[in-house]
Amino acid sequence: MEKDEIHLRRLPAAAPWGPHGDSEFHGVDFLPEDLSEAPEETGMRVNKKYSCLPAEEKGIHIINIRAIEDIGYDQHESTLLNSLSKNPDADCKYGLYFRDGKRKVDYILVYHYKKSSAGRTLARRPQQNDASVRSSRQDQPLPGKGVQLEMGDPEPHMDYHEDDKRFRREEYEGNLVEAGLELERDEDTKIHGIGFVKIHAPWNVLCREAEFLKLKMPTKKMYQINQTHGLLKKINSVIQKITEPIQPKVAEHKPQTVKRLSYPFSREKQHLFDLSDKDSFFDSKTRSTIVYEILKRTTCTKAKYSMGKGEGRKKETALLNKRRKCGKYGITSLLANGVYSAAYPLHDGDYEGENVEPNDRKLLCEEWASYGVFYKYQPIDLVRKYFGEKIGLYFAWLGVYTQMLIPASIVGIIVFLYGCATVDENIPSMEMCDQRNNITMCPLCDKTCSYWKMSSACATARASHLFDNPATVFFSVFMALWAATFMEHWKRKQMRLNYRWDLTGFEEEEEAVKDHPRAEYEAKVLEKSLRKEHKHKETDKEKLTWKDRFPAYLTNFVGIIFMVGLTFAIVFGVIIYRISTAAALAISSTPSGRSSVRVTVTATAVIINLVVIIILDEVYGCIARWLTQIEVPKTDKNFEERLIFKAFLLKFVNAYTPIFYVAFFKGRFVGRPGDYVYIFHSFRMEECAPGGCLMELCIQLSIIMLGKQLIQNNLFEIGIPKMKKFIRYLKLKRRRSLDHEEHMKKKQRYEVDYNLEPFAGLTPEYMEMIIQFGFVTLFVASFPLAPLFALLNNIIEIRLDAKKFVTELRRPVAVRAKDIGIWYNILRGIGKLAVIINAFVISFTSDFIPRLVYLYMYSENGTMHGFVNHTLSSFNVSDFQAGTAPNDPLDLGYEVQICRYKDYREPPWSENKYDISKDFWAVLAARLAFVIVFQNLVMFMSEFVDWIIPDIPKDISQQIHKEKVLMVEVFMREEQGKLQMLETWKDKDKRKGENCNNHSPRLSRSRSGSLSSCHSYPLDV
Repeated sequence: MEKDEIHLRRLPAAAPWGPHGDSEFHGVDFLPEDLSEAPEETGMRVNKKYSCLPAEEKGIHIINIRAIEDIGYDQHESTLLNSLSKNPDADCKYGLYFRDGKRKVDYILVYHYKKSSAGRTLARRPQQNDASVRSSRQDQPLPGKGVQLEMGDPEPHMDYHEDDKRFRREEYEGNLVEAGLELERDEDTKIHGIGFVKIHAPWNVLCREAEFLKLKMPTKKMYQINQTHGLLKKINSVIQKITEPIQPKVAEHKPQTVKRLSYPFSREKQHLFDLSDKDSFFDSKTRSTIVYEILKRTTCTKAKYSMGKGEGRKKETALLNKRRKCGKYGITSLLANGVYSAAYPLHDGDYEGENVEPNDRKLLCEEWASYGVFYKYQPIDLVRKYFGEKIGLYFAWLGVYTQMLIPASIVGIIVFLYGCATVDENIPSMEMCDQRNNITMCPLCDKTCSYWKMSSACATARASHLFDNPATVFFSVFMALWAATFMEHWKRKQMRLNYRWDLTGFEEEEEAVKDHPRAEYEAKVLEKSLRKEHKHKETDKEKLTWKDRFPAYLTNFVGIIFMVGLTFAIVFGVIIYRISTAAALAISSTPSGRSSVRVTVTATAVIINLVVIIILDEVYGCIARWLTQIEVPKTDKNFEERLIFKAFLLKFVNAYTPIFYVAFFKGRFVGRPGDYVYIFHSFRMEECAPGGCLMELCIQLSIIMLGKQLIQNNLFEIGIPKMKKFIRYLKLKRRRSLDHEEHMKKKQRYEVDYNLEPFAGLTPEYMEMIIQFGFVTLFVASFPLAPLFALLNNIIEIRLDAKKFVTELRRPVAVRAKDIGIWYNILRGIGKLAVIINAFVISFTSDFIPRLVYLYMYSENGTMHGFVNHTLSSFNVSDFQAGTAPNDPLDLGYEVQICRYKDYREPPWSENKYDISKDFWAVLAARLAFVIVFQNLVMFMSEFVDWIIPDIPKDISQQIHKEKVLMVEVFMREEQGKLQMLETWKDKDKRKGENCNNHSPRLSRSRSGSLSSCHSYPLDV
């Protein structure tokens, strides 16, 4: 018999299997003749049994000998039948463990495969209850590699791309096995054409990688956390009793009095750690992180491909060989190239249903991802334990932000109620509503619009006072200080979490060192290398320079300018709509309808703006991603930061441009009666209402904010994932096998998770909250109820995001992080910008400054009586330009000679008629002075708040110092113990040496063994 030849054991005639036409036996291809002669073979670990040896080297197809033992094939026939009567899926907890039910599945790789025409699966007999038996089968061997085709059989059709992917999978999985991971394959699933590779990291691999990643793990040493004393202790106990009903019922959320000392894991210092339960020492989050790090750095580089004869095949093979020679393929590259279709860690189990074993996912669903617990605190420690630090920090930040909105909402409601209470005492609005004041206003448009009474705008004036009153200025100052306090509060909360989660010594630079290049970057470098190799140049250590990226940078610049211009063009189009619609309604409306033209036009224009903003938000998100992709950033961190910058810039411009127009540009460039400013020589620029543009700004802000939150943030987040899930369900149902026995199987955990939506990152979640933060702070002077609506939205948003992460998404890979990254800088920038914008809104958009100027400079009796008349200028109707005068000048029932308009200009009887008056310059100077004083005062107060509140809480800094001292004590005690042990051994060795010398020669010879052993003590510790 040849050295490489292996005999096959024949299947007994009574075996309950169908006909077997080829070399495959339901995942078990070939068996040694006598397994008892090779106990080492049958007891192999998975990394030995999962052989990735090419088929042509042995002439056979080898895979998973452990699976042979699992089904009892090498045992007695009765044992085989007994093993088939059991449910192995229940033993492995339906995919959470390997087939042996002992090794936990830490990660899953998914791939698509096409069954060869030569390979046929076994036909099962329906009378056998083996529906849940699943094979661990490798891909079919290539034609001509271990499967001898019979004479006359046609050569099966070959898909070279599929074969190439399979070769790369085989090599990559072989490299994973060499790295120490244990693998098990499953292609016998309910999802047709999908194969799964289950990965388990054994203890030695976990220890090695934990040391490499410098993971802090809890030691045996425990210490007491400093507790408050005296009055503070009583206050804390009272607060705990009051807040007990709103605390989540999870063990991780309970206040702790002791804490384990943590230290970066080291294999040499394993005695420091509590290893009594090795299975739970590394939790599932840590295990999946370790496996993912191995997957990222394990590469696939071989050029092993044989496609037979043919000129086209030779060319394609040469190209593939050349590419593999130059490039390395980690898991990111393999996913990008379609070698694997997905890679993800498993959820801990089911979250609903009967007889579900308790697990963290189920607990999170009950105590966090449920709308019924909206009033409770979040179990942040459990979220971090399950999803990792980065996601835990996002939800912690969202929780702090939502809590801080409570005082802002209360103050906003008080300001609004103050406006409601004082609306009847507001003299300017009372003057505008007084029908006895016969103030005739100039037409709002040319020819078709007639003169109108100021009293017709009474409702708008009264509504403006709700938001434009002295309390608004106080609220703007309060919100600026609130933003600074919120940022400081978050920094302190972040430090507490860093201490609790053992991230105090963690630095982002450590992660940056291990940050692997992205697949797209490697592909670009490979392409550049191939071009240089074609020109016979050196290709070592290639990287992308600014010259390589210059076309992408140029495209980015042009694309962003074009998108910003598009946003401005759409806002301009809405302005044209408002002007033309107002003129059309003024022609056709009834007298009662003409009074509500302004409100109608404003509301419809804002709705159009809202629809456009929602559509462009999605478009800009895709464009920002595309612009970032063509830049080809090297690492995922660089990619994320550039994507965030572009997406935030485009979405910020998209969301706030209509609001900026109303706040700072509307009514500023109107001109005056007889000399109006026209667009396209036909559309007259629109002007503000007599009560100012602040009311319109309030309408614009409220509709866009509420509509964006309701439609985009909530309905889209609920509806789109549900729709995608339904579409995937229909596709799988269409592809599902008609085998009823297969259909009745309970899905494995990895099959269920494969049907979930992939995790797309936290950028969309942060982005919507940052835009909302802008609505709350930037224009809060015009809408004091913005914090209240943001609070109501966030209460729903937290549970909505939680439900999405727990039930709708695949489990993301846990990522370590000690802060929220670039988002903190964006928040600080918005906080600074909010001070400036609110200063301009108060001084230029509202009538707060003109009122102060009138009260202290022009009022005769120290009251606001006469303020409205002071802000209106006069115009002689005989000075209208030809063709612009009203068609119906007698619409009010009398002839009008002088009409009024809102501006500070000289009257028609003055020498310099219609010129800007001195009052205008006085008000302008007061406005600019207010902006300067307000901005500097609030900035100083914000910086003072920043300075007076320490970033690190005092108790946390004390605990961190205490940990360092305790760690030094532990190592000093360990060193002292080593020295004492060494001294003891030396003393024993010395005494035994003296005893040996005092013995007689005969006795010494007879006890030569003990003499020789006198100096055999190991002295190294």
